[in-house]
Amino acid sequence: MSDKEKGIKKEKVNWFLQLITLGDRFSWRDFYDKLKEGIVNFAIVFFGVLLSFGVEQKGMRDDLREDGIENLYKLRDEIKEMIEYTDVYADEIGWVSEIFRKQFYRWEKDTDSAFIDWYEDKEDEENGGFYFTPMANYNQRNPFDPPRTTFEAIKLDGTFRLLPDEVGRRMTDAYEGQDVRYLIENTGKNGIEERYVNQFIDRVATKWVYDLPPFDLNEIEFWIKNRKYIQADKFLRYNLFKRVEMWDYDVRLQVDKYKEFLEGSYRMLDSVIAAREREYKIIYWVINPQT
Repeated sequence: MSDKEKGIKKEKVNWFLQLITLGDRFSWRDFYDKLKEGIVNFAIVFFGVLLSFGVEQKGMRDDLREDGIENLYKLRDEIKEMIEYTDVYADEIGWVSEIFRKQFYRWEKDTDSAFIDWYEDKEDEENGGFYFTPMANYNQRNPFDPPRTTFEAIKLDGTFRLLPDEVGRRMTDAYEGQDVRYLIENTGKNGIEERYVNQFIDRVATKWVYDLPPFDLNEIEFWIKNRKYIQADKFLRYNLFKRVEMWDYDVRLQVDKYKEFLEGSYRMLDSVIAAREREYKIIYWVINPQT
């Protein structure tokens, strides 16, 4: 083997080449062979790490996608519960407003039963129902409070951002929009209805208790015995008129409008879920055959 093939003596090359030379001679062929081997090994390690990172990131994206789809199902179920709740609430408001509307029109009638009503109970085979006094329950309220546990949980755990933009905006309006805020604020604490109730309570506490002997509002006899005194209370009659008006022209109309919005929200969620269910995955890609 010639000296050229054996390489150059180590002491004749520069300091850098001396550092990477293992024997007593430096060979360019060995240098390039080792360089290529090093590059190949580096590329294998680099792309291995890159692939591992990509798989991990893909797994995280898949998990987030599944969380987003699960949120859609949960929200659709809760919106359905909200529709059912709103239906029941509308029926209850309709029933209550009808009772007190009748009471308003009976207020000035010259009869001892002006403040007495009859409730028909078909399950009561013996009596068929019972008498009651609507005004004895005038201090009762039924605040509008639809289900919202799922929405609050999604906001709290940070997965609300996984919803499609149009769904996120629609859900925000369904749970925190003007329609539902109006209902909650006006039928809830410090709302318009509570103001009417407090006026009734104050009237009884600051006037009736001083003008009348000890009484129990739940006793039918009280409303018969003091019928004329109560009929003369124009302030309370006006209070009743305003509360019935609120039920009929504010709350019930707003409930109907809100229910219509919820039904539209349910249809949107149903459509988005159907689109997700049509999707299928090929390695890294999610494909919807209808897009």
